[in-house]
Amino acid sequence: MTINEPITRDLAHAPAISGERADLLAALAQSRHFLRLTTRDLTDEQAGQRTTSSELCLGGLIKHVTLVERKWADFILNGPSSMGDATSMTEADRAAWADQFRMLPGDTLAGVLADYAEVARRTDELVATLPDLDVTLPLPKAPWFEAGARWSARRVLMHIVAETAQHAGHADIIRESLDGAKSMG
Repeated sequence: MTINEPITRDLAHAPAISGERADLLAALAQSRHFLRLTTRDLTDEQAGQRTTSSELCLGGLIKHVTLVERKWADFILNGPSSMGDATSMTEADRAAWADQFRMLPGDTLAGVLADYAEVARRTDELVATLPDLDVTLPLPKAPWFEAGARWSARRVLMHIVAETAQHAGHADIIRESLDGAKSMG
């Protein structure tokens, strides 16, 4: 898959997508495109380079967005247990969380992008085939969620779109700081 190729793959076995679902997928596809575009023509080393005072790098941002999208899609399918318990994280959990924001030995940009494409394919299929976007689930226990709150599948999907768009903006700044290339401006 190339950087400019749409991440959404053929959904020949899915029902026709229109209306709200098509809009959600189009918004998500656009944000994914801009995020991936920030990595065009980079080496693995450049994808792992920090260019600002932040700990973030381009490859790490894509790893993070991949993990977040995977976990939220799992949440839609399996409920809050799929997200883990943020209130009882161990040091090892915190270290693993931090590792998603950087390129580790053995990580390649091609591998990171391939993982992202697979998660995106799965999410797109979920959006196309989910029987009801109004179904709500209790949010997992975490200090950043209101206790007892529930989100619909629709709201989760909107959160994935917002998270992807926000990190695409971060990635654009990191890329511009790396070599002056811009993706959005």
